[in-house]
Amino acid sequence: MAEIVQQRIEDRIPELEQLERVGLFTKKEVKSIIKRVTALEYKLTRLIVNKEDFIAYIQYEINVLELIKKRRAHIHYQFKREEIEYPIIHRINSTFRRATNKWKDDVQLWLSHVAFCKKWATKGQISKVFSSMLAIHPDKPALWIMAAKSELEDRNSSESARHLFLRSLRFHPNNQKVYQEYFRMELLHSEKLRKQQKDLEKAEMDLVSVKQSECKQKCKSNTYIHREAAFVISLLNIAAIFDFTKELQDTILQDLQTNYTEDSFTWDFMAKRELEAPGAGEELQTAKGRASDINRREERCCQVYEEGVKSLNSGKSSPIHSEHVWKLSLITFVFDLQILLSSGDTEGAASVAMTATRRYSQSVSMWSLSLQTLIQLGSGDIGKHFQDALTNKALQTVCSLVCSQRGLLSAVAAVAMETKESYLDWSYSTGGYKKARKTFTSLQENRPLSKAFFTRMIQIEKEQETPKMHNLRDCYERVLQEFGTTDDDLWLQYIQEELGPLGQPENCGKIHWRAMKFLEGESVERFTSKYTLLQTGHL
Repeated sequence: MAEIVQQRIEDRIPELEQLERVGLFTKKEVKSIIKRVTALEYKLTRLIVNKEDFIAYIQYEINVLELIKKRRAHIHYQFKREEIEYPIIHRINSTFRRATNKWKDDVQLWLSHVAFCKKWATKGQISKVFSSMLAIHPDKPALWIMAAKSELEDRNSSESARHLFLRSLRFHPNNQKVYQEYFRMELLHSEKLRKQQKDLEKAEMDLVSVKQSECKQKCKSNTYIHREAAFVISLLNIAAIFDFTKELQDTILQDLQTNYTEDSFTWDFMAKRELEAPGAGEELQTAKGRASDINRREERCCQVYEEGVKSLNSGKSSPIHSEHVWKLSLITFVFDLQILLSSGDTEGAASVAMTATRRYSQSVSMWSLSLQTLIQLGSGDIGKHFQDALTNKALQTVCSLVCSQRGLLSAVAAVAMETKESYLDWSYSTGGYKKARKTFTSLQENRPLSKAFFTRMIQIEKEQETPKMHNLRDCYERVLQEFGTTDDDLWLQYIQEELGPLGQPENCGKIHWRAMKFLEGESVERFTSKYTLLQTGHL
């Protein structure tokens, strides 16, 4: 054992000498490195070794590499890399191989090796690492995809990526994600060929036509394997990313409309396409034109949905019917709101928002849009509307999301403050004290704030079986930062809290002194009078 360790330390001497010679490390630092790596090497040569020992060894070597990189940048020295960094990188790769050979099932260890190779530009090793890993873990589609992407992105080898995808399909012939990523890779390769041949128009057309033909063939074969409209739509969405695939998109769309009319996803997708179709440029220049365009797209969308519902039902009950009725209602609601808001009719928009949730009280999407609209308008009905939603357990999640994303950031102070109060109450009722405390902590610096927001948290603190005085003090200190110059009652309540069973009466003098310093105008006189009554036992 000692001989092996000694040999490995001696193998390091040339690089350590170079480090000291070029001024990257001092003699003292080199001795420290030798001492540390000797201890690490002994751990790796024991009869029973731990994975943690290998990880610690690798991490130390990487730390040395990072330090060398920083020292080089500091002294502007960029030579002797072959004598310094390369041996360290080679040693780390070797140690990773020893570790992965011993703990073959640890996928994270394999991926750590891949990440190291990418960061330290040893891309030649990446293919070898992936090849060894896939030989042991062929049952994991994500690893095949990762390996193929690495070949394409890191090594710029479309052929190797294609080979890996074809191999992965032997193991996972029905995995949709593998097909999707393979399809995307072929399109990326086609795009690369287009760029390479941009000065040779004829060659470009020939190459792209060939590649598009390949993509079409793959698309068709994929649809035969996966008789699901959702999968075909996913291929269409991937193709739509590229600007040269119009013909390919038309082919996929035609296949979708021909072979998948019995699938609800087809009708849903086609209806949304009508809804998102671009309007005429001149028409969109005026508010009236935009409203007309919205109405026209809405009508086309509804027609497709209605046609789909009829086709899918065919005299029998179908689960798609109620789902698309909801979607149609939601679409109508959205466009009615857009028209009212664009015309400046805020009262009408608020009325539509309230009516929609009364009519579709179980629709989470309807409540979400309604709440966001009322918050945007700064409606005075938002508080009651928000509380109504919170009474429904199915809507509590969306209330939390709307509150955190829109209500808390509302430009209308009254809306923002009322939303915070409702959110704190909801947090306490659904998640108990811990959730309420977390909500309070996250919102207490998010102005505008109301006194009720802080006093509610004080009440929650006092409702606990064993209230914590330091939390109560935090609440009082925070509310006094906001309202301490005018609200004399807050100072008196703070003093009374310290006089109570949980407090420290000796703190009352300091609080009184601070109150006299911070209060302004008539509030000083009121505080003085009430404090006197408190001391004499008349308050």
